[in-house]
Amino acid sequence: MLGDDSELRGLLWFLLGGTRGGENRARIIQKIQARPGNVNQLAGELGLQYKAVQHHIKVLHRSSLVTASGEKYGMTYSLSDWMKGHMEIFDEICAKLGLDKGE
Repeated sequence: MLGDDSELRGLLWFLLGGTRGGENRARIIQKIQARPGNVNQLAGELGLQYKAVQHHIKVLHRSSLVTASGEKYGMTYSLSDWMKGHMEIFDEICAKLGLDKGE
C-alpha cells in the first residue's frame, strides 16, 4: 500500500478538517493506533463522553477507517488495513490542521 491514496486524503480532510468533531476523531484514531479499545475505554482515556466517542466511532467505522471485533459493549475497535497503510497522510493532515500528535 505504497504511494498516495487520494480517496483517503479527501476523506480525512473532510472528517478531520471539514466537520465538527474533527479534533476528537483525530484523537480517537491516534489512541486506537497506539492500542485498540472499546468505546468505554476510549472515552475514559480521552476524557470524552461515551455518547460522543460512540458517535465518532460510528463515523470512522462507516468510512472504513476503523474495524470492529467482538460483540456489543465489548466490541473492540482497531485501525483498518487501509488506514494503517496510509498513516503518513493522517499525520500530514493533522500537522496542517494544527492537531496535536498524541496525548
